[in-house]
Amino acid sequence: MKLRMKFNLGITKKLFIITIGVFAIFIGSTLLVQSKFFEQFYVYKKQVEFKDSLNKFSKEYNKISTNKQLSNLLEKYEDSSELKIIIMQNNTIPVYLHSTPRERNKMMDENRLKDYINNWYYSDNNYTKLLAVKSKMVVGRMKTPDRGDGGPIVGVAYNSNNNSVIFAMTSLKSVSEAVSIIKEFYNYFIAAALLLSVLTAFIYSRMIAKPLVRINKAAIKMAKLDFSEKCVVSSGDEIGSVAESLNILSTNLDNALTSLKEANVKLEEDIEKERSLEKMRKEFIASVSHELKTPISLIDGYAGGLKDQIFEDEDKDYYLDIIMDESKKMANLVSDMLDLSQLESGNFRLVKDEFMLTELIRITAKKYEAMIHDKGVTMELDLISNVKIQADWSRMEQVMTNFITNAIRHVSDNGTIFVRMLDDEENYCVEVENTGANIPEEELHKIWDQFYKIDKSRNRKAGGTGIGLSIVKNILMLHKYEHGVRNTDTGVLFYFKVPKDI
Repeated sequence: MKLRMKFNLGITKKLFIITIGVFAIFIGSTLLVQSKFFEQFYVYKKQVEFKDSLNKFSKEYNKISTNKQLSNLLEKYEDSSELKIIIMQNNTIPVYLHSTPRERNKMMDENRLKDYINNWYYSDNNYTKLLAVKSKMVVGRMKTPDRGDGGPIVGVAYNSNNNSVIFAMTSLKSVSEAVSIIKEFYNYFIAAALLLSVLTAFIYSRMIAKPLVRINKAAIKMAKLDFSEKCVVSSGDEIGSVAESLNILSTNLDNALTSLKEANVKLEEDIEKERSLEKMRKEFIASVSHELKTPISLIDGYAGGLKDQIFEDEDKDYYLDIIMDESKKMANLVSDMLDLSQLESGNFRLVKDEFMLTELIRITAKKYEAMIHDKGVTMELDLISNVKIQADWSRMEQVMTNFITNAIRHVSDNGTIFVRMLDDEENYCVEVENTGANIPEEELHKIWDQFYKIDKSRNRKAGGTGIGLSIVKNILMLHKYEHGVRNTDTGVLFYFKVPKDI
């Protein structure tokens, strides 16, 4: 079973570690190459330079004719190329060796060179072998007791024009010493480089990571459906492009989610409305069935009795009056239902004219003087003269008729019905109030529903079809008149307001 360790490092730390790692690898590789190949490269370069200088010297040596010129030539190359040169002519022991006063302290190198020449000349027929070499030049490292093959660079060149052999030597500066000095220098260099690397890596990682952290913060909020966070990245590179794309995505998702929420709310409202309509439809059918059942039963029963002549002659008129009265009630119910259906269809159009609201209220109230007198109650009118409005006369008359008849049905014995007009600066308010019992507060909002009756027993003596106030509500809504009902200290008050600017 393998155990995996997971290190949760932030992007800043990761970039910092990677950058430091790159610098460390680079510096380490440089030091490794330096220690491994520096000495070899140094010797190689010195040998190339040595061979080139020896070749040039050999060519110039062919052109001289005096010892003075030879001395100058030796001095030139010993000064410029740091060469020790000995010339052997006609297969004899070396005859020319140049030394300047400043170089006499280097007698050890000269002695080494002489020893090398003697060893070379008398060993293994080197001279004969040299003549057989096409390039007529041999370059190598001198063997020394202390360094083996790691001594100075020496070379032998054959000059056929002068039948001479040119020996040259150049000392290698202590490579080991140079490498040691370089290593010591690198200790300081590494310390400075590491310090600079850390500082550079820190700044670099912060610069790269900062916009990425902002993008990540915005993305996390987006995942939680919070689109308030925006990526503020001003760079024109790929990171800036990603930030801009994320902002666009955030805006689009926010708009889409808002639209989806609005659509969901609308759908919920439509579903609730559909449920309400279905409930109202069922209640409407039940209420209509109930309202029609009694008059149909009465008409059917009394008509059957009259046909079968089970009633006395003096009672026939009474039962015929009942049949006619129930027929009128059914006709009124059907008429009200047709009115309500038209008003709720959304296709009903008001026929508006300019008329006196005061006159309409007086005419409507006068129609019910006899009914009010028979019930033993009084009606008081308190109206404002000459109030003109633009409305549908017949429908507003229907509103006043319903308010007044409703007040007559529910006014207390020997009570009073008040019909008022008030001026509240912006509207003309029409009120119809009757003394009597209050409506329970929890029932007030149901007053305008179809077939709603305060008398739960649906006593037929109270009269009314149960949809009058629902018709009133729809008429006033079509006129855009504010309306309502409230309890007073003495009874119940219905009202509607006609704006003055209409």
